[in-house]
Amino acid sequence: MRVLAAMSGGVDSAVAAARAVDAGHEVVGVHLALSSTPGTLRTGSRGCCSKEDAGDARRAADVLGIPFYVWDFADRFKEDVIDDFVASYAAGETPNPCLRCNEKIKFSALADRAVALGFDAVVTGHYARLDNGVLRRAVDTDKDQSYVLAVLTAEQLSRAMFPVGDTPKPQIRDEAAQRGLAVANKPDSHDICFIPSGDTRAFLGAKIGIRPGAIVDADGTELGRHEGVHGFTIGQRKGLGLPGPAGDGKPRYVTDIDPESGTVRVGRAQDLRVWTVEAERAVWTSGRAPDGPFDCVAQVRAHGGTAPAVAEAVGAGLSVRLREPLSGVARGQAVVLYALDADGDRVLGSGTISATSRTVAAGATR
Repeated sequence: MRVLAAMSGGVDSAVAAARAVDAGHEVVGVHLALSSTPGTLRTGSRGCCSKEDAGDARRAADVLGIPFYVWDFADRFKEDVIDDFVASYAAGETPNPCLRCNEKIKFSALADRAVALGFDAVVTGHYARLDNGVLRRAVDTDKDQSYVLAVLTAEQLSRAMFPVGDTPKPQIRDEAAQRGLAVANKPDSHDICFIPSGDTRAFLGAKIGIRPGAIVDADGTELGRHEGVHGFTIGQRKGLGLPGPAGDGKPRYVTDIDPESGTVRVGRAQDLRVWTVEAERAVWTSGRAPDGPFDCVAQVRAHGGTAPAVAEAVGAGLSVRLREPLSGVARGQAVVLYALDADGDRVLGSGTISATSRTVAAGATR
């Protein structure tokens, strides 16, 4: 096959491209320029997609002996990822920009251009596996990225290749060194790529501005003031700006955010437990929604936050009744559903969380 290897400049995508070459595919490497000022997007292991990364990707392509190009997706990235991120926080949500980047950039904009140019598939360094079109968790569960890939449609998955998903990360680094790839020991990027400082609140504040509101406890008593709901997320404990702990000496957590009134509600840890999750924009990796309710495992964060559940397609969305409560579940996050079988690694579908409830689901374990 003729395949396009998305090369970020890191070790994973370099080895993924190398494995595609070994498999006999005709491989062309491409680096995505996602910023109009790429020199500002990496500080040590923070951020990615910088000039440094573009150079590392080009050198890896040279070692592999494959053609290499840089494609400018800065405008599309700003619109579909950065602007969406800012708007979601302004609306009191907690978005996952990596998930949105996969959905809108790597497997939509990039894949569409690749197909238009005659490529059969897009190769990336994501830690996930494809088994006859079925998306599964990676062998290295600590690096598994199936959660942020669960927004991909069956058609998009049919044009994707994840060559490193069957190998633990340390072995990938060893393989890169053996192949003479200079990125073998390059640090993984951390935090959000377009916020190299790691200060999300400051980034959002500069974009959104001051929108003051009240911080209240469960009975509505005002405990303090804030400069914008964008500085908070459900489950947050630190950085609340309150004078001290609650009267019982226990910490407070953000339990609800109302973007219309600017109210941030705080409460006890047990106030964070939810039993029902509603989601919109459902994506079913098989290409069609299951008929009726089905048992599954629901995951609400990229790493952790899982519980057995019963899910059901509801119109263009889905409803999930948890058998065990989950905490810190926020609107804007994704809920990803995995098959309840021996392996438990098969992705069934996903949706963007639009609402939660503390009402205990029938058959749940208190």
